[in-house]
Amino acid sequence: MDFQLSDDQRALRSGMRELLGAVFDRDRMRAAVERGGALDRALWRELGAAGFFALRLPEEDGGVGLGLPEAVLLFEEAGRALLPGPLVATHLAAGRVKGAAEGAAVVTAADGDRPVAHLAEADAVLAGGGPLDGEALRAFVAAARPVLSMDPLTPLHLPPPEPVAGRAAFAPGRVAGPVVSGPERVTGPAVSAPERAPAYAGRLRYEAALLSAAEQLGSAARTTEMAVQHARERQQFGAPIGSFQAVKHLCADMLARTEPARAAVYAAAVTGDPLEIAAAELLADEAAVRNARDCLQIHGGMGFTWEADVHLHLKRAWLRAATGLTEAEAEEELAAGLGAAPPRSGSSAAYGPGRSQAGGGA
Repeated sequence: MDFQLSDDQRALRSGMRELLGAVFDRDRMRAAVERGGALDRALWRELGAAGFFALRLPEEDGGVGLGLPEAVLLFEEAGRALLPGPLVATHLAAGRVKGAAEGAAVVTAADGDRPVAHLAEADAVLAGGGPLDGEALRAFVAAARPVLSMDPLTPLHLPPPEPVAGRAAFAPGRVAGPVVSGPERVTGPAVSAPERAPAYAGRLRYEAALLSAAEQLGSAARTTEMAVQHARERQQFGAPIGSFQAVKHLCADMLARTEPARAAVYAAAVTGDPLEIAAAELLADEAAVRNARDCLQIHGGMGFTWEADVHLHLKRAWLRAATGLTEAEAEEELAAGLGAAPPRSGSSAAYGPGRSQAGGGA
């Protein structure tokens, strides 16, 4: 069994890196920061035209017909480039929400009572039970309130905690009815707000977690490269700071976090096993956050400045780690899976301490 990337997969990853280098270089990224993270619809459509969102749709449905391992490679590149926007939600909405596959629609997700990213720009919201659009979406957006985001590229809104007074009660997938007289009355029985339910259920929950982990992996790899490059170029006491043992150890630790996370994310993409996805999420979150912090440390005082890009990786890593499958939830998943069932054939859990899989490269 060979887990090395195929030639087609390498070409796919290389093509996405080249595309993002052309349509979302550092100047465009900084322009996005200056406009408060507002989405570039032209960029979104370009991603759609490149097959980013329709990658896993069958070819007969207008998609590319590839799988989760290939999607992980694209999201890893998106994480490297700090590409903004609800990429995971729109990717998972392809084939479910009109226009998502082509990049004509921006789809975000309302996951429980957590803040919702890019809500003001969304054409649909994935909420427990189905997507919100039309009047139901407008009612949801009107009742939500903006909150301060730690990531300048990700505007956030806090969803309403209860049905909207003075509007029709709404449920996922249902268009709200007309408002009746009286500021506190709604048509029909009260419906629990969709933000109380998770945005994704079943398989989609784990796919969303894995794609987010792939973004974290890309960020961890990029901050490692940034740290090594700075350590080579920055001179102190007449020598590159990378020659100092303390800096060497920091860079080595960054690589030692990134590569196991890469192996875990790639393996989980192949098996699709929920426990392996939870483990990959934990490793990728740790690598992204700690690598960004170490990268900032290696950059020294300039790493704390607004002009440096290091803080953008750190803030995005913090935000991703706090959304989707969180550290505590992933740990609970793993704890619940310990001894709950015998190892399954084809899963890496089937290989005990004294056994190894054939092939083996991650």
